[in-house]
Amino acid sequence: MSWLNLLSFAGIFILCGVAWVGSESRRTIPWKVILWGITLQLTLGLLVFRFPVTREALRILSTNINAILDATEAGARFVFGDLLVPNNAFAPGPVGAGRWLARALTPAYIPVAGDRLSPDNLNLGYILAFRALPSVVFFSSLMALLYNLKIIQPIVQVFAKVFYKLMGLSGAESLSGAANIFVGIESALVIRPFLKDMTRSELCAILTACYGSIASTVLALYTSLLRPSFPNIIGHLVSASLMAIPACFVISKILVPEVETAKTAGGLPEDKEEDGMNPMESVITGAMDGVKLAVSIAALLIAVLGLVALVNLFFGNLAALGQSTNPSLARIGNVFAVISVQNILGALCLPFVAVTGVSDKWPELWQAAVLIGRRLLETEVPAYLELAKLSQQGLISDRALVIVSYVLCGFAHIPAVGIFVGGFVSLIPSRRKDLTELGWKALWAASLATTMIGCVAGVFFSGDAAIVGR
Repeated sequence: MSWLNLLSFAGIFILCGVAWVGSESRRTIPWKVILWGITLQLTLGLLVFRFPVTREALRILSTNINAILDATEAGARFVFGDLLVPNNAFAPGPVGAGRWLARALTPAYIPVAGDRLSPDNLNLGYILAFRALPSVVFFSSLMALLYNLKIIQPIVQVFAKVFYKLMGLSGAESLSGAANIFVGIESALVIRPFLKDMTRSELCAILTACYGSIASTVLALYTSLLRPSFPNIIGHLVSASLMAIPACFVISKILVPEVETAKTAGGLPEDKEEDGMNPMESVITGAMDGVKLAVSIAALLIAVLGLVALVNLFFGNLAALGQSTNPSLARIGNVFAVISVQNILGALCLPFVAVTGVSDKWPELWQAAVLIGRRLLETEVPAYLELAKLSQQGLISDRALVIVSYVLCGFAHIPAVGIFVGGFVSLIPSRRKDLTELGWKALWAASLATTMIGCVAGVFFSGDAAIVGR
């Protein structure tokens, strides 16, 4: 085990210490939650990274889900045609994934009349618009169908029982956390009757799980972006989703310890949510929800990235003062030459990224900090896009690729505050004050929790190319 692996292991406890410093009750330390939460993460990390049997299972899972993703493009190809959704873009061979993404990452390709978009001239804008976002629609529909057929609920119950029995959580937060592995804010619906009377600690834990995990509907989005350079990405995203829930519980319970008695402390509540739909209706409803989600993602990226570019334009104008003949103005310009929104956020995240053991090389450490920092404002999508670009160009190591992929796997960003807090307020308006206060604490907890699962990945990463899938 290298010193970076040891640093990653120490980072798990450093992050717990950071959360404890900001705790609402430092004398109340949830030792059982901490012990079992970290144990669950390390056990899963050991199975995913080091055991041959489970690693092979991960490879098979990735291969089969990738096949499903390829199948989902049939619908997108019917709507947009072969022009925009070329067939077999990920097929092996001289025009396979590597060459395809390498061309995709070149400066923007602008098609002309009669020109055909192929794997050799497609850029990232087309990947996102015509390959990644349509997969969100399909997976939303698929998950709605699986819920309607009662296939997901038993799996959720298994995870909920594990969290409840091992970590000593309340039944409601265990069930909601388990549901978060598969869905987003919809996980609150399975415990809707109990939300109004939940303790502050329970609300914080549930909000943290929403921020710190990802819905299965966007797994396909991230996979589409990273698969060419990280063939096993889908398996690792599933692993990250599983690790994220105990990590979120650990950090949230340190930050807002339980000092009351939860109403559902005695057991798991039953999921009585009935949609009353037949399977076909659930497919249609899921597809419509997927369309809303895809449009929301696109709109959010347009708005947020535009605002970030506007701020960077202001910094750029100040940087232009570096050409001034006035020494004072020139000094100001030289300072702003290295200032951007991304660099500011990267500097803020640097200490936390460093303890993940992502790299012992300064340029790569800084690059990882910038990528993770970007998520806070820009969401994780642009960061994943940039990560794919850096990996394909050989500018980032496999260790950094894996760890950053784990850390980015979550909705721990400011745009999500309105989504989750607003969604919960609509369900329990009487708890508006608690929710608005806890929303920011939960965001901080989720940021630490996603960094923690990056530490877990760093503990067990051995440098074997098979981990990435090559």
